[in-house]
Amino acid sequence: MQELYLNSHQARRRLPTAYEDLLGDSIERSFASGIHDLAALVEHLNRSGPNCPGSDVWTEQNYQTEMARLAAEC
Repeated sequence: MQELYLNSHQARRRLPTAYEDLLGDSIERSFASGIHDLAALVEHLNRSGPNCPGSDVWTEQNYQTEMARLAAEC
């Protein structure tokens, strides 16, 4: 009988890069610490990293752009 659950990696085309792993871990830590709004998330990323590609500083705009870019690669 086939398992009836969602495999969280079933749609993944490739393994995540080191940058993607670090970014995901940092976002997860921010949520775990109670951060749920974009401005506070961006502040957390600027404190804990990783840096925004092509820039040292995360902004709300480049965070949204980066999330759209990463989603398009899925």
